[in-house]
Amino acid sequence: MRNHPKEHLYKILVIGDLGVGKSSIIKRYVHQNFSPNYRATIGVDFALKVLTLDQDTVRLQLWDIAGQERFGNMTRVYYREAMGAFIVFDVTRPNTFEAVVKWKEDLDAKLGVDGEKAVPAVLLANKCDQNRDLLPNNVLKMEQFCQEHGFITWFQTSAKENVNIDEAADCLVKHILANETELTKAQVPDTVSPNLDEGRGSSCSGCLRS
Repeated sequence: MRNHPKEHLYKILVIGDLGVGKSSIIKRYVHQNFSPNYRATIGVDFALKVLTLDQDTVRLQLWDIAGQERFGNMTRVYYREAMGAFIVFDVTRPNTFEAVVKWKEDLDAKLGVDGEKAVPAVLLANKCDQNRDLLPNNVLKMEQFCQEHGFITWFQTSAKENVNIDEAADCLVKHILANETELTKAQVPDTVSPNLDEGRGSSCSGCLRS
C-alpha cells in the first residue's frame, strides 16, 4: 500500500574552481536559461528547485560556493548539513580537473563523521560543448577516477546547450533518497520478544524482527 506523500528538503553543494560554470549549471537547472555574461560568485549564492518524485515533493537548496573560497575556513560553515554535492571542473582547463581531488578531500574532511559514509558526490565535466573530443576517449579513465576518489559517477555537462544537467541532478537525488531510506531502516531498533519460558531453553531465532 502506497504511503502518504512526503516532503524532503536537501541541501546540495555545487563546488569547484573559479570559472568552471557552477552558477551557469544552477541557472540552467533551476531557471532553464543560460547567460554568456560571466559574473563571479562572491561568498555563496542560493537557488531552490522543487521536484516531484513518486508523488513525494523534493526541495533542493542549491548552494553555489564561490571558487575563491577554496578550502577556506568558511567552507566548513557553508558545507554544514549538506546531503550531497556536485564537484565541477572545466574540460578546457586541465588545472581545474587537477583541483577536483582537493575539493573532494576537503568535502569529505568537513562533512565526514567517523564510521559514516561520505555524502554522495557527482563529478561534472562541464563545458563539453567547447571540447567535444576531449572526454569520449577517456571514459574508462574517468570511471576509474570516480571509483578511486569516491564519486557516485560523472557526467559530461554543458550549461550552454543543456547537456546532462537534469540527468546528473536526478542521479544525485536518487542516491540521497536511497541513503536516507537505508539510514531510516538502520535507525529502527531490533525488538526482542521476551522469553517467558526460559526453563524450556527455547530458541530465539524467531524473536528478532526489523
